[in-house]
Amino acid sequence: MLQSAQKRLLLLLRNNTTATFGIGSSSSTTRHHIFTRADKFLVTRQRQEISALYHHILAHHATPSTTSRLSLCHSGHLFSAFHHTTSTSSIVTTIRTRTATGTETRTTTGTGTKRAFATATATATMNGEAAGTKRKEPPHHHHSHLDGGRLPKHHRPNGGGGELSTGVSTNDNTPDTTVLQDELSEDDGGGYEDDDSRIAGGVQQSAAVAVGLPPVVTGGGPDTAEWQATIESVVRNVVSIRFCQTCSFDTDPALTSEATGFVVDAERGYILTNRHVVGAGPFWGYCVFDNHEEVDAYPVYRDPVHDFGILKFDPKAIKYMPVAALPLRPDLAKVGVEIRVVGNDAGEKLSILSGVISRLDRNAPEYGEGYSDFNTSYYQASAAASGGSSGSPVVDIDGFAVALQAGGRADGASTDYFLPLDRPLRALKCLQEGKPITRGDIQCQFILKPFDECRRLGLTPEWEKQTRKAFPKEVNMLVAEIILPDGPSHKKVEEGDVLIKVNGEMLTNFVRLDDIMDSNVGNTVKLLLLRGGEEVEVEIEVGDLHKITPDRFVTVSGGSFHNLSYQQARLYGVACKGVYVCEAGGSFKLDNAENGWLVQTVDHKKTPDLDSFVEVMKTIPDKARVVVTYKHLRDLHTLHTTIIYVDRHWAKKMKLAVRNDTTGLWDFSDLADALPPVPPVVRKASFIQLEHTSHPAVADLVRSFVHVQCTMPLKLDGFPKNRKWGMGLVIDAEKGLVVISRAIVPYDLCDISITIADSFAVEGKVVFLHPLQNYAIIQYDPKLVDAPVLSARLSTEQITQGASTYFIGYNRIGRIVHAATTVTEIFAVTIPANSGAPRYRAVNVDAITVDTSLSGQCGSGVLVAQDGTVQALWLTYLGERSPTSHRDEEYHLGLATPTLLPVVQQIQQGISPKLRVLSVEFRAIQMSQARLMGVSEEWIHKVSEANTAHHQLFMVTKRTFERNEEAGADALLEGDILLTLNGKLLTRISELDVMYSHEFLDAVVVRECKEVTLKLPTVAADDVETDRAITFCGAIIHRPHHAVRQQISKLFSEVYVSARTRGSPAYQYGLAPTNFITHVNGKPTPDLETFLKAVVAIPDNTYFRLKAVTFDSVPWVVTMKKNEHYFPTMEIIKDSSEECGWRRVTYEGGKVIEGEGPDGVMPVANDENTEEMEVDGGGVC
Repeated sequence: MLQSAQKRLLLLLRNNTTATFGIGSSSSTTRHHIFTRADKFLVTRQRQEISALYHHILAHHATPSTTSRLSLCHSGHLFSAFHHTTSTSSIVTTIRTRTATGTETRTTTGTGTKRAFATATATATMNGEAAGTKRKEPPHHHHSHLDGGRLPKHHRPNGGGGELSTGVSTNDNTPDTTVLQDELSEDDGGGYEDDDSRIAGGVQQSAAVAVGLPPVVTGGGPDTAEWQATIESVVRNVVSIRFCQTCSFDTDPALTSEATGFVVDAERGYILTNRHVVGAGPFWGYCVFDNHEEVDAYPVYRDPVHDFGILKFDPKAIKYMPVAALPLRPDLAKVGVEIRVVGNDAGEKLSILSGVISRLDRNAPEYGEGYSDFNTSYYQASAAASGGSSGSPVVDIDGFAVALQAGGRADGASTDYFLPLDRPLRALKCLQEGKPITRGDIQCQFILKPFDECRRLGLTPEWEKQTRKAFPKEVNMLVAEIILPDGPSHKKVEEGDVLIKVNGEMLTNFVRLDDIMDSNVGNTVKLLLLRGGEEVEVEIEVGDLHKITPDRFVTVSGGSFHNLSYQQARLYGVACKGVYVCEAGGSFKLDNAENGWLVQTVDHKKTPDLDSFVEVMKTIPDKARVVVTYKHLRDLHTLHTTIIYVDRHWAKKMKLAVRNDTTGLWDFSDLADALPPVPPVVRKASFIQLEHTSHPAVADLVRSFVHVQCTMPLKLDGFPKNRKWGMGLVIDAEKGLVVISRAIVPYDLCDISITIADSFAVEGKVVFLHPLQNYAIIQYDPKLVDAPVLSARLSTEQITQGASTYFIGYNRIGRIVHAATTVTEIFAVTIPANSGAPRYRAVNVDAITVDTSLSGQCGSGVLVAQDGTVQALWLTYLGERSPTSHRDEEYHLGLATPTLLPVVQQIQQGISPKLRVLSVEFRAIQMSQARLMGVSEEWIHKVSEANTAHHQLFMVTKRTFERNEEAGADALLEGDILLTLNGKLLTRISELDVMYSHEFLDAVVVRECKEVTLKLPTVAADDVETDRAITFCGAIIHRPHHAVRQQISKLFSEVYVSARTRGSPAYQYGLAPTNFITHVNGKPTPDLETFLKAVVAIPDNTYFRLKAVTFDSVPWVVTMKKNEHYFPTMEIIKDSSEECGWRRVTYEGGKVIEGEGPDGVMPVANDENTEEMEVDGGGVC
């Protein structure tokens, strides 16, 4: 009868409605999800019939213990939910919210981007994922492989792709799993049926109301008076937590996020939340109560292992509502208990999600890389919580907290994982009584395994009988899973050992095991184990968990380091020792920016721990090059070796940061001043011989190439990288002049290292940056070089299309390649502007292409004539960001050498070039276009005679905004076609070079089909480059650079946000790159001087208002809170008297400090693959 009703209902829905109908129970494996294709509304009679069928199916399908659920919603809304949300569980939440409130559907952020009718493989999440974090899961791990929802150890990937994904749900729907599979298949009848292994159906009586079905109340529904009273009481205790992890530490990156917590001691001001919210180190944040009162909060305790932490706030700061504590009652958690999760779900405040506890003995969820809980059991329920609900109280109908919301599946199933409150309650009592919270461990991870599996591991019938008799309700025993090398359990406990007794007491659960370990720190415990059926008794000393959980880190040369934590050691199954790189930046940006490196030696000295690492680094002078060896936690078999350049001048101080749980801050102190650099000495070198070339002059050109590496300590001008390398061409060996692409050396706030003959390195400096033509000239001290460096001879004649030439280039791994080739094309380069973050690009310059595949492989090189004369440079041109790959495009093109000669000659004479430019961008147009735009036949004829290779003219496509442009002066306008400059017909872009040396140019243009004669003023290019920057609240601010003025028609102010640091106030409050700041607290800030004066006057830890305008001319206001402890206001000013060419002034605590201040974290300058100039870290926990 039930099947007949279901089939009839399927038929009605398929033919007459656009609805989704789901039937199921939280414990049943049977689900029916029907997706219909018709786009019609239910008619009254069919609605009545469906309502009757609905009740019939419900009566036969639901039981009080399984809380049957029926949801019916319009597919138009469903498809919208699929489009705007990122997990199937979020879809259910979205529909429920809409139907319950009668308002627009709420879009929620879930965990793993999905298109309609696709879902990810089984994963789980701490109710969301940190922005930018991605983890893949092996494609064939299904539920049958899980033990309590946990993959067997040998199936868990060593580096990330576990069953679950950690952290916080993104604000931008960043996927945390990329393994997708089709969700739906079409049945014979033409309908769609969903596979239960991929979607757990959702319940919501309000969804039924949305289409006119009678409401269904299962058990004690949310509309009962008792539940309403409970919820009204609970919400007053629940807070929304908004916070910044200001710097990377242990498993946590620097990030900005939000989560939930609840008051557990109203008198002392304690809030309970998750450990993955609190983090391994202090955070900077605040809590918002239900009445929207805000109060600062900071962590006073985070458990080293379990997923809970405690925050402290000032209860007196809450003035408009009574603050009450939510009682913790771990004893009330039972299977079948109906619960509510009250919290900040998906970043919304406030959500109330319902469910029923279905099990109490689930193993702790594994979240892949990063933080994971272990050595505890978890509760499981179906509540469909998502990002932001981490730390929510799980309450029963009497208003007691019975568990702590911690995580959930990320594959769309509405399965949630709750932390038992036994250990949080103990920690809270210790804090209340002023006692230390002792935590013991033997560096062995246990997991729960059922009796049948324990039998296979060696559980004897006798011990099974005793265990079942002692614990008649238990079905699991504790089994050793991971034993860390060199730990207390090493060589005493083995994987697969079944734990029988501890100190003579039989136990089968983690609560009692924790009790024993925590009360025996420093003592010895006796363990009785079964190993393959044999009894083994061992004595193990219990270690202090706090001692193997780092509470400090050291920053030096742009990197951050601490001792390897127990969390990381347990994750990878390695010994808990070694120096861990928690921020791989600056000099210690090793193979890539990812974390997980263990430093083995520095400068040929071993660094087994943080103290020895510090002592070694104290002895290394600034600008030294030293050998570093390191391993990755995922592969300790492989030893990596690299040479680093030690930077102790941009970041002079070696700082120690120590976690202070009383104040909730990192306490900074200086460890050592930088040693001065060792004076360089003259070194000898010889160059390689280029073989298999028929022209000796071409082969000799090898002696003109040098390797150039440029490192930028601070991101300016929208440039997306902080480290670049390429090959430079020596154009004057006597003076040490080298020409290089501006895609390698974008600005002069940098360190330049020039390697001669692949033998030794010398320091370089920037001499000249061309504003338009994509090259820079740098210089080294030739007195330090004893090598046959050859000055390249630059051709004075333009190379032509079809000409034979010789290509010499350096490929991506720095190897020289060469081939004879021909010039295929010479054209005016038109590199697209990057709208997301304007940065330098070449304009108004000719580019050359050649007929060899090597040209696409090489970003550096030359085109050479047979006599060895360099006809063109082969350069890398930085392009736009790809909207699909989100990576920066790079173009490899040639630049004819005659263009360089006027500048090179001035520099060789000791003259600083003073260029002038026309503030416009041109593009070539053909005669067919020019004729339609008003160019006369006479001019077209002149063009055909002047340039037989290319019949073209140039049209103004974009004007560059100039600050001091005089009103009424002659100027080029967009759409003008340029005919002549100073009487010379312009048919080649290189003929524009006349502008560089003239204050005024006589021009003839075609404007609106008429010829117009103009006297064009050129603009001095003296102030094109950035020479001053301010870091404020984590934002890097300077005058709008040239690329901004090229792309915008109006400057809203001279205060431009170029980049921002992750985990900063700028990130938290949304002050984004490309914003212009126009006012601070209502006062205009037209320039950097007024801005600096206004922000320095703002007291620390207070709110202020910024008025800003987006790049698209949209004004907006943001309120921010100043934080001088971590992000002091700092000014970086170009100063030729300084050794590195720039000086730093810090404004902190009302004082002006020359150089670095005592506090603060160095702005992170990692490479970007995001559209904005920043490092990802936003989200909700």
